[in-house]
Amino acid sequence: MKKGIIGIIPDVCDIKRTMKLAEEYGAVFEYNDFMLPQQLDQTDECRKKVDFYRKLDRDRSEDTLHGAFLDITVHSQDAMIREISRKRIYQSLRIAEDLEIRGVVFHTELIANYHSPSYRERWLEKNTEFWSRALEDFPGLEIYMENMFDEDEKSMAELGRVMESNKRFGICLDYAHAAVFGTDIPLDCWVRELAPYIRHMHINDNDLKDDLHLPVGQGKIDWQQFHDLTERYQINASILLEINGYQAQKESLEYIRENHIL
Repeated sequence: MKKGIIGIIPDVCDIKRTMKLAEEYGAVFEYNDFMLPQQLDQTDECRKKVDFYRKLDRDRSEDTLHGAFLDITVHSQDAMIREISRKRIYQSLRIAEDLEIRGVVFHTELIANYHSPSYRERWLEKNTEFWSRALEDFPGLEIYMENMFDEDEKSMAELGRVMESNKRFGICLDYAHAAVFGTDIPLDCWVRELAPYIRHMHINDNDLKDDLHLPVGQGKIDWQQFHDLTERYQINASILLEINGYQAQKESLEYIRENHIL
């Protein structure tokens, strides 16, 4: 949860180069191996990967994990959907617990263009209840709420405010998602409004139209603006370079270092 901690996504099939790159740049890991339904359903394979990562000769205490996110709706009016959502989320949290890492990222799961006040109020109420309970059940973990298709920062900021007293809960601002899906909201507004609650961030590049997950510096995002905003609003958060593949990660890390982005 400190500024200056940067993460990369480990590749279990190319782990030697991943670890070498992490060592060279002082990077930690954010695991993407346990977030899809088909991954979570393969319990033996999950166990093998957890054991594999635990046996690596490295400190995992600042690592993070991307939790289940497909079709997760803790605020659903359908009790059966809420229950399967809870099951998937708790699977993610138990894996993180086994890995002995710092925290887990989940999505807001908001229907972005559904602006009914009652829907937004229910989302806030049920998310507050659910994540408060999850933090009680997993006292060794932090939880970060990430924007995906969210068109603006308002609901996330309100959840951050309501949950502010729990220091193990925070916002994960996905800067690339905000650049693509928050088309009518300046990035300055996203960072300014969420700044008090941001504990983690995701970055990659895109063409400002699609969520392309390009290497940093190979799209149209203004990274000098990103640097200036994080400095202006004193963002104290770890940052994941959410890009797959050794070469793309290396190019991004080099660009960040050469251009003093972080």
